[in-house]
Formats: sequence, structure tokens, C-alpha cells
Amino acid sequence: MRPMRRNRAAAVGPVPGDGGAPPALELAAVTKTYGEQPPVRALRGVSLTVRKGELMAIVGPSGSGKTTLLHVMGTLERPTTGAVRIDGVDVDSLDDRGLSALRARSIGFVFQQFFLAEHSTVLDNVADGLLYAGVEVRERRRRATEALARVGLEQRASSRPTQMSGGQRQRVAIARALVGRPAIVLADEPTGNLDSATGASIIELLHELNAEGATIVVITHDAELAARLPRQVHVRDGLITSDSTRTGDGETGRIPTRVETRS
Repeated sequence: MRPMRRNRAAAVGPVPGDGGAPPALELAAVTKTYGEQPPVRALRGVSLTVRKGELMAIVGPSGSGKTTLLHVMGTLERPTTGAVRIDGVDVDSLDDRGLSALRARSIGFVFQQFFLAEHSTVLDNVADGLLYAGVEVRERRRRATEALARVGLEQRASSRPTQMSGGQRQRVAIARALVGRPAIVLADEPTGNLDSATGASIIELLHELNAEGATIVVITHDAELAARLPRQVHVRDGLITSDSTRTGDGETGRIPTRVETRS
């Protein structure tokens, strides 16, 4: 059963200058409250737009609300109030089955722990990213081969994850996230289990994939990692406290951040 919704905010429209195309992700005055005695307000009225082709970080300390924000952005949890749109589709208009289909079609996930099936080949692990998208087996494997080529692992298609380094396994996880050609990839601490040199190579890969057109949001507590991405959104106490973008000459500009504190 879907949760009751209160005071639903109006959804944000197309971004000016994008030819009328919707952003990859929109949040409008989103709140998330857990429990009742007393209630825990994990998100306190967050508004955020991620345009197609962006590479950005959402950064904050433990307890800041960034994990809850990840869950809401990824449609793993519905907001208590407010609006969420993925590639122009209003999440609130979907039942649970429709939401699962949207997630399979439009969102790719990369996690710190990789979550690869150890006894399956690398190719099958990536192809499984299309398992719930209704794609025929042969086409799944073809797309998986292409995705592995994008991350430089086409020669390891028949390997098992246990035969690979941590950095290689994370590349497999990224290929799996990309295989469905999603509107947006959400990467949760993608370098958290890697040494600094391997982590740097993963960030370099994300830059390369973004240059090819992928829209990527990295969720992290690591301010140094976040600083290597073109846009940083800082979260604390369930609020966006700052939102910055780096210009071509290396200066940092500010983007107005819409924050509401109504519960």
C-alpha cells in the first residue's frame, strides 16, 4: 500500500534553455519523516535539479541526510511530502509496479560494496542490470559487452568477480549501472572500499563517462573527492546548505539553492 501524502508541492517544469527537455532529476520541497514518537525529520524541504549531462557530488557528514536523499532520488523510498521527477516522470503518479519499472529503466546504481554475483561471469553480472527491463537475453548480453568496453574491461567478460581487483570490480558495477542507458546514475561512496590510487582511477573513469554524456551523481562524505567534481551540493541536518559549480577558468560560482523548512 502506498503511504499517505500531505501538502504535495507542485512539480518543477522543464529547465529553460534545454529545448523543453526535462532534467534528469528534480526534487521540489521534499521532506522525509520517520516514526512518530518523536518523529525524525531526515529531510526538511529539499529542492534540487540535476540537468542531463551533469557530473556532481552530494556531500555531507554521517547523519546529514545524504543517504535518505539517495534513497528518495533513487525511488527506493517515497518522500513524506514534496515532488520527485525522474526524467520528467512524476514519481507520485506511479504505483509500486510502475515505480519498479521506472527504476529499472531510468536509474543506475553503483554501491560501495559492488554487489556482484561471485559465481557469475563479469558479462552476466552486467547483463543482469537489464534483467527487470524486459530486454531479451541476446540483446542483454550485447549491451553488456558494449558497457564493459566503455569501462575498459571487454577482455575480462568471462572472468569471475573473485578473480578481479577491487578497482576492476567497481568498474564492473559501473558498467552494470550504465547498461540500461539510464537517465541518471547514482553512485554511493563508489571509492569507499578502494585505496587512494584506485579510487582516483574510478573518479577519472566517471569523468570520462560523463564526457560521453552520462549523468552521474556521487553521494559521499569525502569532501576531497567531491571537490574533484564540477558541482558540489553540501547537505547537513536534512537541508542543502550550499550548491556550487566550477566554471571553466577554475573559479567557483554559486547556484541559488531553494530550501524550505516546513515539515
